[in-house]
Amino acid sequence: MRLILMRHGETTWNAQSRLQGQDNSDLSERGIEQARRFSAFVRALKPARVVSSDLGRTRQTAELIGHGDCPSDARLREWDMGSWTGRTKPDLIAADAELYHAWRAGTYTPEGSEPWAVFRDRVAGGLRHWLAAGSGDLLAVVHGGVIRAALDAFLQMPPARVIPVTPGTGTILSFTPGVWETAQLEGYNIGAVVPDLSVAD
Repeated sequence: MRLILMRHGETTWNAQSRLQGQDNSDLSERGIEQARRFSAFVRALKPARVVSSDLGRTRQTAELIGHGDCPSDARLREWDMGSWTGRTKPDLIAADAELYHAWRAGTYTPEGSEPWAVFRDRVAGGLRHWLAAGSGDLLAVVHGGVIRAALDAFLQMPPARVIPVTPGTGTILSFTPGVWETAQLEGYNIGAVVPDLSVAD
């Protein structure tokens, strides 16, 4: 069974390198086009089931790929970034580059933010629930941080080892049905022309 993780299209905050966390901004024009282009992958992959995060940018993306009526799950929300929500990558690096990179690696928790392990376990629990809830491949429309959390939970690939996921792309994990603890990586950043190095989830 395959788990297809799609990152939402680019948002206006992504375009500004601004951290969104659980706040929200609408898809940019580029993000809308990214989502529409990914529809071809969805048709080719033919997932049996679709679920999304409950945040607006993922719901908008799900609508654009033809699955606006899919269920949503708050466990698939982006990492709560606490006091860093709304700040930009350049500003954070200018203030303290070492701290910023420690946060990206999951070893520093900004004030009011979820610790990485709590976030990872929340995401893994939500995904395991949906994997076990039916048969056939599952498409989850989620966030960049959620995809990194899934790679950590199912592949033991910590966030420091993973480049950011480009908006509007897919990552595929393959599971043995009924065994939801570990997976194999089938594809990463599918649909990307170049890697997204903005890292503003």
